[in-house]
Amino acid sequence: MELDRKTLGRSKVNLSVLGFGGTGLGNMYVAMSERSVIDTLSAAYAAGMRYYDTAPLYGHGLSELRLGGGLRLFADTGVIVSSKVGWRLRPAFGKPTGAGLFRDIVAFARFNDYSYDGAMRSFEDSLNRLGTDRIDILLIHDVDRRNQGERFAQVFREAMAGAYKAVLSLREQGVVRAIGCGLNEWEACQAFAEAGDFDCFLLAGRYTLLEQESLKSFLPLCEQRGIGIILGGPYNSGILASGAVKDAWFDYAPATAEVLAKVAAIEKICAAHRVPLKAAALQFPLHHSCVASVIPGTSNAAELNENLRMLRTPVPAELWRELKSAGLMHARAPTP
Repeated sequence: MELDRKTLGRSKVNLSVLGFGGTGLGNMYVAMSERSVIDTLSAAYAAGMRYYDTAPLYGHGLSELRLGGGLRLFADTGVIVSSKVGWRLRPAFGKPTGAGLFRDIVAFARFNDYSYDGAMRSFEDSLNRLGTDRIDILLIHDVDRRNQGERFAQVFREAMAGAYKAVLSLREQGVVRAIGCGLNEWEACQAFAEAGDFDCFLLAGRYTLLEQESLKSFLPLCEQRGIGIILGGPYNSGILASGAVKDAWFDYAPATAEVLAKVAAIEKICAAHRVPLKAAALQFPLHHSCVASVIPGTSNAAELNENLRMLRTPVPAELWRELKSAGLMHARAPTP
């Protein structure tokens, strides 16, 4: 079985339109058993999924370790892997690890390092954890205001002077095939796009059925420059999968009343067309020419199979038109 593929911007990297987000492999929100890891990765590969994203941050190395084990099962040169630089790891020696949203992580503490040498060491460490000699797409991770706060401008300059030159060198050497950034804010992505020569961006949750502010200037810039987009978090931390239910999460936090009301309105139109909200949410970003793949986080084989069903669910063009007419979707959002 094969999934459709799209080329990532001006690069020659072809991604399956549904990719595997590796946060779940790092025990984000809930711990995965080792048996579940193998079952989930095996199901993904059998379904034709050929793009897998991971990062040192996810489970503090656990996601990369687990994905590496899965890659050895696949033994397929058609698999595309992305990982990231910017977060490095060191043994915790019994001290707090700063695990955040990750459960039952390995005993390593995280710290930011956006220097040239730090990025090179991070890349080599990722290769070791993955047990491979290649990473296809290398991204600078978490240089945005959500993660850096008031230090954003300073860290941005550090990353452009250090990590950017490192990933650019690796691309020029042919060691990686595409470079970019993995960020939570389209504004930060735009700042990097204007400052450097990037192939792609992994944009988490900022071009979804619920919010399309990135259409203002960032996505038009990507179209002009041939920059590809990998869309992480298509369910906006869960609310576009669960619907407007009590305790629904949006953007890594409990959803506000305003967000719940908007999701309920979107959900009502989807229901009128007998389309699951989750199907509309997963398919919507792929209608933009820049978006090559959507990568929801996956914690078990059942979730993965559900995502596959949602991807293949027919969505009538009238649904998109009604969302726009109701003011629930940006008028310029590309749809069938």
